[in-house]
Amino acid sequence: MKPISRIESTAIPLKRSDVDTDQIIPSDWLKRIERTGFGAGLFGEWRDDPSFVLNDQRYAGARILVAGLNFGTGSSREHAVWALTDYGFEAVISSRFGDIFRNNSTKAGLVPVVLPQAVVEKIWAGIENNPQMLIAIDIAKREVEIAELGISEPFPLDDFTQNRFIEGLDDIGLSLRYESDITRFESVRMQWLPSTV
Repeated sequence: MKPISRIESTAIPLKRSDVDTDQIIPSDWLKRIERTGFGAGLFGEWRDDPSFVLNDQRYAGARILVAGLNFGTGSSREHAVWALTDYGFEAVISSRFGDIFRNNSTKAGLVPVVLPQAVVEKIWAGIENNPQMLIAIDIAKREVEIAELGISEPFPLDDFTQNRFIEGLDDIGLSLRYESDITRFESVRMQWLPSTV
């Protein structure tokens, strides 16, 4: 996972609530055996509609998704996060996330930003008025800044997760911080015991 301390980008307004993981990445995409390529299936059912917001070229290249209430509910598929990051998103702003989706996001480098619904709606209006409006998500300060709208809004992020993002530590990265201890332990274990080497 790459380190993330600040994201500054345009955004896409997804004005839909209760978007579940099956809508984020349809189940027929779950047959893939690798973690890449899921961006093509992101919101696959909805992208058939030419008027769907991801098909709007005014928002091309945006790395922040501003979603409605209860984003990422439903089944605990990591593929939903993989689809978002593979498509190019680095953060999702919503007033509430599904718990499992939020946890999967923090482990895969997608920043879930919780803001009050009134602020989300103000951001939607700002994006629709100016698709080139920049949003800055500062992980170190735990703050969303939108100069054009006069927004400087804090968001909750626990110390451990904040550190994961800033240091770029996924679960394997966390384990590798103890690589020398693991190697030392394995070197003195009985040979007949299972080994990590």
